Amino acid sequence: MNNNNDRRVVITGAGVVSALGDDWSQVKSALQSMKSAVCYMEDWKKYDGLGTYLAAPIHDFALPDHYTKKKKRSMGRVAQMGVLATERALADAGLTDDAVIRSSATGVAYGSATGSSEAALEFAPMLENFSTSRINSSTYLRMMNHTAAVNISVYFGTQGRMYTTSSACTAGSQAIGYAYEAIKFGQQDVMIAGGAEELCPSQAAVFDTLFAASTKNDTPEATPRPYDRDRDGLVLGEGACTLILESYEHAKARGANILAEVTGYATNTDGAYLVKPNPETVQRVMASAMKDAGVTADDIGYVSAHGTATQHGDIVESHATFQVVGAKPISSLKSYTGHTLGACGSFEVWATVNMMKENWFAPTLNLDNVDPECAPLDYIRQECREIKTDCFMSNNLAFGGINTSLIIKRV
Repeated sequence: MNNNNDRRVVITGAGVVSALGDDWSQVKSALQSMKSAVCYMEDWKKYDGLGTYLAAPIHDFALPDHYTKKKKRSMGRVAQMGVLATERALADAGLTDDAVIRSSATGVAYGSATGSSEAALEFAPMLENFSTSRINSSTYLRMMNHTAAVNISVYFGTQGRMYTTSSACTAGSQAIGYAYEAIKFGQQDVMIAGGAEELCPSQAAVFDTLFAASTKNDTPEATPRPYDRDRDGLVLGEGACTLILESYEHAKARGANILAEVTGYATNTDGAYLVKPNPETVQRVMASAMKDAGVTADDIGYVSAHGTATQHGDIVESHATFQVVGAKPISSLKSYTGHTLGACGSFEVWATVNMMKENWFAPTLNLDNVDPECAPLDYIRQECREIKTDCFMSNNLAFGGINTSLIIKRV
């Protein structure tokens, strides 16, 4: 419940590592050109039994030269992407050399579904062949689920709170939410928040065994298809997105450029299924976020959907959204990036903030025929749409029945 002592929380910087590009101009071009990053993964054909050969990878990713071998020793790919996105976000916020970052006033809230698979593989010979020959001092540091969060903290020297949100598809959105709460209730002045994920065929295998991964291998440009009648599952992606959150007072005092304001957040759990969303709790998380923000359905001008293109997920999410906010304009950015798991929540907030500022929103790709079992929402499709709104909702749902909803406003 809000009280008069709650502090306002604003976004003052953002950085991204994405299959669509590494800054807003590149990502905007891809969205407005309606170009997906999904491609056929030739190398995945070597995995016997895998049915999906589709993903949205970041090609030729590498850290800049100022990241020395010593500094990179504890970072696998997921941590490297998270640290680079954070470097870009701090620069965007004008905080790169600010002493506040290296103090107890700044905390980190960051998540990923898993650590680096390459590091996990170094433990395999021990369990299979009883040999520790591949394990070294950095193996666990690169493998652990909170590797991105702690590498960000160590690299930039933060000394405040640490939230490690290893909650799969809600890792990035929970990170923003917990960062928002830490600032709102006076625990921190600045928070580095977001999520990262590296692409691994083992993750594709998880969804493949659940018959939830797209197998349109011959037509990568035609999948995923969120909310479409002919969808056949999700496609995985990778990337990282970091947002810098500050108290409004702290941002104003230093003359920061404010990108948007986080005004509401809620998270809950279904308490029913591990892999199938519960419509009642999904509705409740959206309503709770709106209550926290002090807004009504009339205030919400756009909904950034989780929109994974899974058969059951799309139906439940669409009906829950319709019950809470009505037939609002809605689209899924995963149709461009694939499902980036731990990174999707923060990336989707960042991209939607930019679209809100420019008064347009991207359509869902490949949404040719809305599934009649989905709710009658105002699905943005076929082309970008001009919409002027001061408020949007961003939703994410994760394995384990974890749900999040964020309310973001124009300042």
